[in-house]
Amino acid sequence: MNRRELLAAVAAVGMIPGARAFAAAGDLRSAAREAWLYGLPWIEMAAARDRMLGNKGGQPAGLNGFGHSRQLIGPEGLTITSPNNDTIYSSAWLDLTQGPLTLTVPPTGDRYISLAGMNMYTDNDFVLGTRTTGGAGGRYTIVGPGQAGAGPNTVRLNTAHGWLLARTLVDGPQDLPAVHKIQDQLRLSGPAGARPAKVYATRHSPALEYFASLAELLKSDPPPATDGVLFGRAAPLGLTAVGGFEAKRFDAAAVAEIEAGVAEARKAIEGMRPGASVQGWTYPRHTLGYFHQDYLFRAAVAVIGLAALPPAEAMYMQPVADKGRIFDGTGPYRMHFPAGQMPQVNAFWSLTMYRPTKDGQFFLVENPIKRYSIGDRTPGLRKNADGSLDLWIARSDPGGERSANWLPAPADGPFSLSFRAYLPTPDFQDGRYRLPALEQV
Repeated sequence: MNRRELLAAVAAVGMIPGARAFAAAGDLRSAAREAWLYGLPWIEMAAARDRMLGNKGGQPAGLNGFGHSRQLIGPEGLTITSPNNDTIYSSAWLDLTQGPLTLTVPPTGDRYISLAGMNMYTDNDFVLGTRTTGGAGGRYTIVGPGQAGAGPNTVRLNTAHGWLLARTLVDGPQDLPAVHKIQDQLRLSGPAGARPAKVYATRHSPALEYFASLAELLKSDPPPATDGVLFGRAAPLGLTAVGGFEAKRFDAAAVAEIEAGVAEARKAIEGMRPGASVQGWTYPRHTLGYFHQDYLFRAAVAVIGLAALPPAEAMYMQPVADKGRIFDGTGPYRMHFPAGQMPQVNAFWSLTMYRPTKDGQFFLVENPIKRYSIGDRTPGLRKNADGSLDLWIARSDPGGERSANWLPAPADGPFSLSFRAYLPTPDFQDGRYRLPALEQV
């Protein structure tokens, strides 16, 4: 049985008597809960595509061509949740329905760069750049489902649409002209692609609108055949892997059950732990960026960290705070690295400050010194006499020598932190190296 035949078979589940009986038994709630979580990556990717192609939120993108951010993202950047403040983004939304694209990457030498190709369910189908292909640059052919590729530099996207996101390291404002030259040499050539005319529902939309939009997205970008079991469980809802869904067949009582299931799904995301907590830090699951059937984790990442890279490329850690990952104390807080125990990375590391929104997203915070992250490339960072390093997280300037190592927190209200380790060493990835806990002093 090929992929299309399998998807058709899964679609048929909703039409068999057993499925109708299951629906009649009133299990719409659990079906809606699972299907809402399952489909959230498609919905979030479509929303991000709409914002970026419409230049809403300060992060430009092209369609089958690149749009470039020319500055590091600051507090004004509201397009994508949890942005980094270390690299400049170059974004291209991909439409492979008319054929493959050719990607040209210039030489970058020792400068960190990554180009992640994400399918519409947010798996990283390929990551090019420093770790995987080196700094010499090259030409690559990007092919979609069912398309043939020739040559050693062919990479495949598992949906016909997707997102190509490049991150290029910037070492301060004086480094921007050199980075702009690299950006200007990033090129995509091939069919022009077509911007979707339809405006899709968002995660805030009523349930039936959400599922109708999800069905449309599944038609254009079907899920992997390995997800067939999920669609069996979603049979009472009538949502199929090939985009089947009929909103009109539900009466008011059924709609209430569906909305109740969606409410449960939203609560599940709020309570989601993205990984194991060890010595005061939450570490990412090994499935980050390649989620397989971990649908709840995938949905949560789509909301709080869309476009997260896999751990071999970057690790994202959050400190255990007063309320989950949210701090609301006055501080100050200190992160102390003993001598010889700096973060073990082959690229760079940073600690970034965020203010959380009511719907669980995170954006950079304005502050008087315009420092939104601190790390191994921060100018003037001071080590102690014994070679150790203290980072200070505080709502006001801690004063004296501590000022050089100060990451400002908002003057009031909650905040959150994220530690990024790019190209972490094997010791970091497998847990032999751990970050020191934050302490309130």
